[in-house]
Amino acid sequence: MPKIFYATDVHGSEVCWRKFLNAGPFYKADILILGGDITGKAIVPIVESDGKWETTLQEYHEVLESEEEVQAIEKKIINRGYYPARMDREEYQALKGDEKLVDAKFKEVMLATVERWMSIAEEKLSGKDIRCFLCPGNDDMFEVDAVIERSNEVEMGEARTLDVGGFTMVSMGWTNPTPWDTYREAPEDKLRERIDRMLKDAPDFRRTIFNFHAPPYGSNLDEAPALDADMKFIAGGRAMRPVGSRAVRDSIMEYQPLMSLHGHIHESKGGVKLGKTLAVNPGSAYEEGTLQAAIIDLDPKKLKIKNYVLVNG
Repeated sequence: MPKIFYATDVHGSEVCWRKFLNAGPFYKADILILGGDITGKAIVPIVESDGKWETTLQEYHEVLESEEEVQAIEKKIINRGYYPARMDREEYQALKGDEKLVDAKFKEVMLATVERWMSIAEEKLSGKDIRCFLCPGNDDMFEVDAVIERSNEVEMGEARTLDVGGFTMVSMGWTNPTPWDTYREAPEDKLRERIDRMLKDAPDFRRTIFNFHAPPYGSNLDEAPALDADMKFIAGGRAMRPVGSRAVRDSIMEYQPLMSLHGHIHESKGGVKLGKTLAVNPGSAYEEGTLQAAIIDLDPKKLKIKNYVLVNG
């Protein structure tokens, strides 16, 4: 009986990526699924000047005097989901004045990190009978896809209908529109078209798993802090509202897959039943270096979920 370890929204945190890869042997899982938003959101310059290095992480300025200190801060930065970038003072000043240069530098460092992550996966998973799937999410630029597709151990999930332990997994990293205008967003009608197109290849919805980054609207898996017109939290972030996808919810209710896996909204950890479908969002606490996940035991003969549990590690 296949056992799935599902996590999502690691946002560039290398400690979470390593925990994800180690989860297969640790939990005796046959299948690893990372559901979206793999990459980080910003670079953190480490600037060389007069034989020393300077950097600022979370408003804390540090002066580093040795290679060991630089390597230690680089590890701290990448474990929090950012990308350390060494540079001299001249390059730093050029980046400060040119948004296009910043974007190019971010893309360069981000893609190099994803390449390295695929190498780590090769080391961790080679020779093990564990399948590993990645599905980029709305925060992941499209160039990430090609890097994943070159991997020998990691399988691309995005926009594919795949056999997973006797079940059919259908994956979509796109979401309904967000205030941040990210890479993979579309109106609800276009999301529904994507979903219906992929489901044409699903032979039996009773043994189908939806791996959709956007959670279903109004499911309690999509509650996020409300924002005002200036993108500031209402009531200090205590006011919550549903921000999930109506297309995802309607598809779940119509097709009634066995299970539906989601992410995107870090604060809405939990599992709910939508008709006959179990929908799960394990949440995310990547900045703390904590990997939140769901472990699901499936029974392919009885076409049911034998057990599921949400874990932190």
